Amino acid sequence: MPRIDFATQTVLITGASSGIGAAFAHALAARGSDVILVARRRDRLERLAAELRQMHGISATPIAQDLGTSTAGEDLRSEVERAGLRVTAVINNAGFGSFGHFVDEDPERLAQELAVDVTGPVQLSRAFLPGLIAAGSGFLINVASMSAYAPTPRMAVYGAAKAFVLSFTESLWAESRAAGVTVFALSPGATSTEFNAVVGTDDATAGARMRTPEQVVDTALTHLQRRRPGPSVIDGAGNALGAWLVTVLPRRLVAGAMYWVTDPARRRAATEGAGMP
Repeated sequence: MPRIDFATQTVLITGASSGIGAAFAHALAARGSDVILVARRRDRLERLAAELRQMHGISATPIAQDLGTSTAGEDLRSEVERAGLRVTAVINNAGFGSFGHFVDEDPERLAQELAVDVTGPVQLSRAFLPGLIAAGSGFLINVASMSAYAPTPRMAVYGAAKAFVLSFTESLWAESRAAGVTVFALSPGATSTEFNAVVGTDDATAGARMRTPEQVVDTALTHLQRRRPGPSVIDGAGNALGAWLVTVLPRRLVAGAMYWVTDPARRRAATEGAGMP
């Protein structure tokens, strides 16, 4: 018997207009869940909501909201309550990164990155987790990243933000597991989404082999249905192996290796057939 009856869930998904968020929406709607779709791009949300209603006969509610504000969690909860909806599960998927040496980055963009990637999951978890605990059911999934497991030169703020999300969520798992709520962090690696386009370069994923958003979601939902889900799950066997390796190698070696991996010149040389440095 599955642990989660998806047909009884109303799942709030942030970053739902594309990529992993949209894949979550499709997968959950196909299982009978109602969904609340949150992102900044209202037109995309409305198209997706209409598509899900038509395909699966579920309720799909689009809410256009910027999650980078200081009151994002309470604002979103108020909007949900005004719509007469009761959230039974939350997937914090919204996030973005930047690429380049830290000293060259735009301070305003870094502040927005921290607001969305760090403050956003904290605010939304605080806004909705008490209701899940009171009900003694449901789930909270915070999307971290493989970048959480190692230093990420040229993406220093993004990697540190995702390390925060991983640690934060694993702590929530320990605090919430006796309450009947399933909490865990999901860590994808390089995935075929709009991430690189938003960052502004394909160097952000260092030429890694891409997983699909559907594979990432399947990993998450399989973990969710386990009898005793752990505090975190990594998408893809190769990514899981990489995360394990960085725990046994010296941090100096890992940081240096990641600086080499993220070097755009290395990628260009490899692409042109000039060989690795």
